Amino acid sequence: MKFAKPLPGYLLQRYQGWKATSYSENRAWYRRLATEGQRPRAMVISCCDSRVHVTSIFGADQGEFFIHRNVANLVPPYEPDGDHHGTSAAVEYAVNYLKVTHLIVLGHSSCGGVQGCVDMCEGRAPDLEAETSFVGRWMDILRPRYSQVADVADPAAKARQLEHLAVLTSLDNLMTFPFIADAVKTGEISLHGLWTDIGEGGLEFFDPVAERFKPV
Repeated sequence: MKFAKPLPGYLLQRYQGWKATSYSENRAWYRRLATEGQRPRAMVISCCDSRVHVTSIFGADQGEFFIHRNVANLVPPYEPDGDHHGTSAAVEYAVNYLKVTHLIVLGHSSCGGVQGCVDMCEGRAPDLEAETSFVGRWMDILRPRYSQVADVADPAAKARQLEHLAVLTSLDNLMTFPFIADAVKTGEISLHGLWTDIGEGGLEFFDPVAERFKPV
């Protein structure tokens, strides 16, 4: 693989600093994780946006969360068609093998994927409409929800509402997985919808009784 290059210098320096401090000070903990395996209590499905830092938000250490990140924190519906399904594979592993007890979908403000869905639905993103666009086809998961925000005049409010709907779409699609639906019915797993405001540091949760997001 002649095209592969060594790590940039700043990453090497950061690794060396981590190895000399955080790792060195917690060597026994890291070795315990390596020998005993992982036992996360929760799976978090979040956006791959670099500004969303799940472990920082919840003050989590290594081994606490099984984290899967993708564009716009979307979960596709259950489709056992023999194709490649990275998100579905992560969900299956977390539920059936790691036995997590909580599934958390975490959305966020200023989501580029959600904004791309808005632009696509409003005819401003022909590149996303192309069949060759992986992002466009991925955002098709959310696209049916656009009708619920189409009449919202304020662009920022429209995007925020669709970000909330992206979380709800993922929660609905999680329930199409038979092993998740069964686990929810027996109380072995609980589902949670969250949304975080990057700039303000706020966190909202979906209240199924009130059927809306509320601040934590």
